[in-house]
Amino acid sequence: MGTSDQDREMARQARLVAIVIAATMVLWMAGQWLGGQFGWETRFVFLFDLAALAAFIWSLVVTYRIWRRRQEK
Repeated sequence: MGTSDQDREMARQARLVAIVIAATMVLWMAGQWLGGQFGWETRFVFLFDLAALAAFIWSLVVTYRIWRRRQEK
């Protein structure tokens, strides 16, 4: 029974990673577009880049942890 609970937890984490990646791309592209439309300073628009990079790094770390757990089985 514990194995199926672990599988569900890993599936939940994988779904969360997928949502974060998709939302990050959409929000990053929207931020870049808005920055161009409203003439925001480059340093302000660069914050969108940093936030997207942080989200992608988080996603990579969580994905790696999921992969490692599956390898241990």
